Amino acid sequence: MERISRGLEDVDIKWTRLTTIDGERGILRYSGYSVEDLVNGGASAEEIQYLFLNGELPREQELRDFSSKVERGYHVPAHVLSAISNLPRSSDAVALQMGAFAALAASERFKWDKTTDRDVAASTIGNMLTITANVYRHVEGMPFTEPDPRGGYATAFLRAALGREPTDEESKAMNAALILYMDHEVPASTTAGLVVVSTLSDMYSGVTGALAALKGPLHGGAAEAAIAQFAEIGSEDSVEKWFQENILSGRRRLMGFGHRVYRTYDPRARIFKGFAERLAPRNPEAYKYYRIALKLEELGIAQFGSKGIYPNTDFWSGIVYMSIGFPLKNNIYTSLFALSRITGWLAHFIEYVEEQHRLIRPRAVYTGPGERRFIPLASRS
Repeated sequence: MERISRGLEDVDIKWTRLTTIDGERGILRYSGYSVEDLVNGGASAEEIQYLFLNGELPREQELRDFSSKVERGYHVPAHVLSAISNLPRSSDAVALQMGAFAALAASERFKWDKTTDRDVAASTIGNMLTITANVYRHVEGMPFTEPDPRGGYATAFLRAALGREPTDEESKAMNAALILYMDHEVPASTTAGLVVVSTLSDMYSGVTGALAALKGPLHGGAAEAAIAQFAEIGSEDSVEKWFQENILSGRRRLMGFGHRVYRTYDPRARIFKGFAERLAPRNPEAYKYYRIALKLEELGIAQFGSKGIYPNTDFWSGIVYMSIGFPLKNNIYTSLFALSRITGWLAHFIEYVEEQHRLIRPRAVYTGPGERRFIPLASRS
C-alpha cells in the first residue's frame, strides 16, 4: 500500500522565516530571537506582532505607527458584537470568536494585496482584542465595551475584559502570554487556516477556520484540561495516590505533558511557571492548583522524562490565567490562546499567499471495494 503520513507528521507544507523550533534542545525562536530573550528583555506584545508581520523589530516611530493601526481595529462593527450577543452566554468562547470573525468575513471587503495586507492584519489583531474581551464579558453577563488603548495591548485587553485596572504584574504576565503563544510553526490551527486562504479566501475566513481547529481539546483546550485535572486531584496530599491510580495503573493521559515536537521541557512552560509562582499566591484557588501542579510535575518528570515527555506550556498557563482573574469556564483559556495566536496565523497566511501560493489539495489512498454495478432499488434482494 502507498505510504501515507498519519496526521501529516513530519510533512513540510511551506517555507517560513517566522518561527523555528529545536524540539530536542527545547529552543523556540521567532525570526532568530529566542522567546526567553524577548520576554525577559521586556519586549512588548506589539513589538513582536510587528516582527511577525514585517520581519524586523520596530524602531520607536515604526512601533507608534503600527500600534495606531492595531488600535484602529479596536472599533468593530456593531453587527459583529451582535453576532456575539445573540448567542447563549453558555456558548464556547472560541465558538463565539468564530461567530464574530464569520460576521467580519460576511461584511468586510477584502482582496489580497501586498501593499495593504499588513495593514489589514494589524487592524485584525486589534479586532481580536475587542472581540475576545467582549466574548469574555458576554459569558460573564457584563455589558460590552470598546477598549481604552492606554498602556499597550496587554493592559488594554485586561482592562476591557475585566473592567478594572490590572496590576503591573498581571499586565506583565498577560504580555508574556501573548508573546509565548504567538506562533508555533504550523500546528493544526495554522494548517487549517492555511488551507482556507490557499483558496484565496479572505483573512477573516482564514482566522475562522483556524479558530475551528483550535477549539478542539487536542489543540487549544489543553490548558483547560490541565486545570480540570488539578481540580479532579483536589489537594496536594492526593497527588501521589491519584497519579498511581490514574496514570500508572489507569493508563490515563497526563494532561499538560508531552508534545509532538519537544522532547525536553517546553521553553514556554518555564516562563509560565515563573509567572504562576509569583501570581498564584494572590488567588486561593489558583494557589491550590499551583501546589498540586508542582508535585504532579515532579512525579511526571520522574516517570516520563527518560522518554522525552516533559511539561508543555499548557501545564502552567491555565494557572497564570486563573491567577489574573479568568475563571475556568466556557473554554475561555483557549480564547486567550487565540488572542495571541492570531498574529502567527495572519503572518503565515501573508507569507504563504504572497510568496508560495498554491491551492492546498492533498490526495487520499483508496481502500474500498473494486468496481461494482448499480442495481435499482426494486431489484435488490
